[in-house]
This record gives sequence, structure tokens and C-alpha cells, in this order.
Amino acid sequence: MRFLPDEDHRSYTDTVRRLLADAGPSDAGPCEAARAWAAGDHAPGRALWQALAGTGLPALAVPEERGGLGWFPPELAAAFVEIGRASVPGPLVETVALAAGLPAASGWTARLLSGDRLATVTDPAAGYAVDAQIADVAFVLEGDGLATGTVADAPSRSLDPGRHLVRCVPDEAVAADTRRIRALATLLTAAQLLGAGEALLQGSVEYAKHRQQFGRPVGSFQAVKHQLANVAVALEFARPLLYGGALAVRSDTGADPRDLPAAKTACAHAAHLAARTALQVHGALGYTDEYDLTLPLRKARALHGAWGTRAACHAAVLAGDLLPG
Repeated sequence: MRFLPDEDHRSYTDTVRRLLADAGPSDAGPCEAARAWAAGDHAPGRALWQALAGTGLPALAVPEERGGLGWFPPELAAAFVEIGRASVPGPLVETVALAAGLPAASGWTARLLSGDRLATVTDPAAGYAVDAQIADVAFVLEGDGLATGTVADAPSRSLDPGRHLVRCVPDEAVAADTRRIRALATLLTAAQLLGAGEALLQGSVEYAKHRQQFGRPVGSFQAVKHQLANVAVALEFARPLLYGGALAVRSDTGADPRDLPAAKTACAHAAHLAARTALQVHGALGYTDEYDLTLPLRKARALHGAWGTRAACHAAVLAGDLLPG
């Protein structure tokens, strides 16, 4: 198995990173889009997703015979690390996972690949679908079954104001590869968490270089250095698990299925540690809505239990399962 990214992998990741960096500070920039999404204006977020889809991102989850580019979980994971780092809003994990698992006969695959449509699906563990009230189509995932869904309750906000949690009831059954949907959603959620953690660490390090206390930058204090180092180590240890999980989702020979739930819990732990440290380093500024770092901070907390709680992931690792219960 190869864990190191090749040239094509790095090139695509750089493309996604540049696209997200070049988008700001325009109206379609990630931070502006995230705040607009939370306020009910979804146009900037949808425009940003269309730009990402233009790079072929969702097509990396769909075989060529169904109109995609193939089955590339490692490249998708790398792209969603960047999406998590930039706090891009919307049910993007769910959209890509559904594109991967829905049959061509459903009629939705081509529309999801274009970036013109967003889809969502209930997280089996939590029983809600993210942003079902604005998605073009919602599905309900229960066990090994998938059905179209209808919004049953008014949406409620999660800890991340850009994520609205909606209860849906199943309608018509749909044939789909539910195992692939669940596995890819778990992988991409872990990737988002890793990206959010990296953004929090980078922001904390930069702030610690400039914030003064007792006439010195707080980053010069040993206690602060140790906390930031602990975050860096946690993120560094989570990254190879993430790509091990991607190989397991791809069903590579020799891949360990336990790497996927291990990656989810490791990325969640690292992002949570990064969020807690960022609050300690920034003080009251870390609670300020206008400060960009609050976006990955809240997203890290909201995604901690999405598509695999800590307990479910630990149980899957012990059982040798690919999917958390």
C-alpha cells in the first residue's frame, strides 16, 4: 500500500486549495459564504460548490461508466481536508457520498456531478439530515435501506450555525449502495475535521506570535508551546490514519478496515484538541462571531459525532469493522 500522495494527487489538492484561497474575500469566499449560509443566504455557498464541482471533485466518487472520473477516495479525502480548512458550508459530504452510492437509473447522479444540485441524507446514528430544508433532494438511510425523504420538522441549528439539522421521514425506497454511502460520508467527515484542526492550529500559532503578555509574545511561553505542539502531534498522527481509511474505503488489497473508524475518532480528537487550545490561546477573541477562526472552531465541535460517534468508532475498531455502528 502507498500512503504518500503522488504528483497527480498533490496537484489536485493544490488546485482545490488555490480555488478556495482565490475565492476570498469576494462574496463567494469561504468565510463570507459560511456566514451568509448561516444567515439564510445560500447563493454564495452554492456558487462555491459549483466552482469546486468544476474541478471534478464529485466525479472522483463515481465510476467512468456512470459519467464520473473513477473511484478515488484518497483524492476526495485530500480535497475535503481543504474544504474543512476553509469552512465551506453546505451538505457537501452528503452530496458526494450520495453521488457515489446512487445508481445511474436514479437520475440524480448527473445532476449532483454538475454542482447544480445539492443532496443530503440522514446520519443513521443521529437521525437527522443536514440542511434538508434547502437541499434539492433528501434521503433517509436506515440500516441497509435508502429512501427518498420528506422534511418532518422545522430545522434546528447545531453548534455550527451553518448546519441546520432536520428530521426526515422516508417515502419511496431507492436501490443504492448504502455501504459505500456510509463509508464515504465517514471518511469525508474525518477529512473535514482534520482540515478544521489544521486551520485552528495555524491561526493559533500566528496569533501567539503577536499577542503580547508581560511584554512578550504569548507564543514564547513554554506552556503555550507545549499545548500547540500537542495539537500538531495529534493532527500529524491522524493524517496517515485518514489515508489508511481512504485505502480501506477503496478496498485496496491489504488495507485494514479498522483504519476508517480509527481515522474518524483520531481526526475528531485532534480537531477537538485544536479547538480547545485555540480558545485558550485566543481568550475572549475566540468567542467573537466576526473572527474567522470561530468558523472552524464551531465546525470541529459540530462534526465531532457526525457519521460515527467516538463510542461507535471504538466499537468498530475492536470488532474489525469498516463502518461505525
